[in-house]
Amino acid sequence: MIRIYHAKILTMEKGREPFDGEIWIDGAKIKYVGKEAEKEAAKITWKRQIDAKGNLILPGFKNAHTHSAMTFLRSHADDLPLLSWLNEQVFPYEARLTPEDIYDLSKLAIMEYLTSGITANCDMYLTPDTIAQASIDCGYRTVIAGAVNDFTQSVEQLEQWYKKWNQEGSLVSFELGFHAEYTNQRKTLEGVADLSKKYHAPVYTHNSETRSEVQKCVERTGMTPTAYMDALGLFEHGGGLYHCVHMTEEDLEILKAKEMSVITNPASNLKLASGIAPIHRMMEKEISLAIGTDGPASNNCLDMFREMFLVTALAKYREGDAGVVDGEEVLRMATVGGARAMNLTECDILAEGKQADIIMIDLWQPNMRPIHHLQKNLVYSGSKQNIKMTMVAGEVLYENGEFQIGCDPEFVYARAEEITRRIFR
Repeated sequence: MIRIYHAKILTMEKGREPFDGEIWIDGAKIKYVGKEAEKEAAKITWKRQIDAKGNLILPGFKNAHTHSAMTFLRSHADDLPLLSWLNEQVFPYEARLTPEDIYDLSKLAIMEYLTSGITANCDMYLTPDTIAQASIDCGYRTVIAGAVNDFTQSVEQLEQWYKKWNQEGSLVSFELGFHAEYTNQRKTLEGVADLSKKYHAPVYTHNSETRSEVQKCVERTGMTPTAYMDALGLFEHGGGLYHCVHMTEEDLEILKAKEMSVITNPASNLKLASGIAPIHRMMEKEISLAIGTDGPASNNCLDMFREMFLVTALAKYREGDAGVVDGEEVLRMATVGGARAMNLTECDILAEGKQADIIMIDLWQPNMRPIHHLQKNLVYSGSKQNIKMTMVAGEVLYENGEFQIGCDPEFVYARAEEITRRIFR
């Protein structure tokens, strides 16, 4: 077992404040979390004991919307509107990727997630098998969402992956998903809805990211994307919708009724000038909220601290009210909300029997002092420099700037450069 002691602990249980204590990890799960237990601890032979030295322990952040292997596009296609960005600078170059490329490029993103205290991601990209293998080889937790569209992937493949990658005890799980309403024929969407009904499974997709996307859907179908997809039966078993920037009151009522999670992506939405999501209104309607970075081509930084700050700051600006979207609620979105959106119910809080997906925050840095309110410090002044340790399923994968992911980081960097040079040659 591993023991982390002399820690401040934030379990993220509703209503429970941070306290001084320790946490024990037995295999992949939490054995004990509570006050210091020196006498009991002295009776145990530990695999490792970690003195937290007063630093903060909390559940890892959940990055609920990613396209990890788009690391090869980082800073390649900047300063372009969304459709030009996609059609001219993303789709043509993605077509040159091999499954092996996606494996290596996903590892690069995983390394960045670890430096930001992100212990799980929900990835939507081209080759689920190699995405899964990259996560398994790194010891990382990933939920893969299908990316069915008219160009790649199919409903038949979606079902095969769903059955293949949902095995008990695996770090990888799979959810039904498609790229977006506007990249799929109605027949394909109906096929995904049929799978959702067959397996009682949630569905994930991009939704209402831009104003033009919504307008074109209304012109084609007479409905907003949210209403149209709901009418096709895609939301009967819940799921998650990415972006949700341009939403009507009817749209929000649908999401509430169908218990859908909204995964907001503020940095990406700003960079592509898509708009600011109505987060405050969603909170008023008690819609479940999570946070995602989106891909490293549209963001370009896979940094949960930046996303958390933008969620609250943009909401305050949008509403003209500095009192809305409290920092504590944003921290819940990044942890508990993400776990709920990704169906990772064993990874939401720190409690006995839960998965040991844990991060340590360095409080002995100037940006975290003085400590008036730990949770709000994380959202308003925290940064990646404060991540001392990231643990997934009881294994330390990142600590004090060093990676422990089963391969040499220099090799990952070199492969990313090699792939990028070949694709853009």
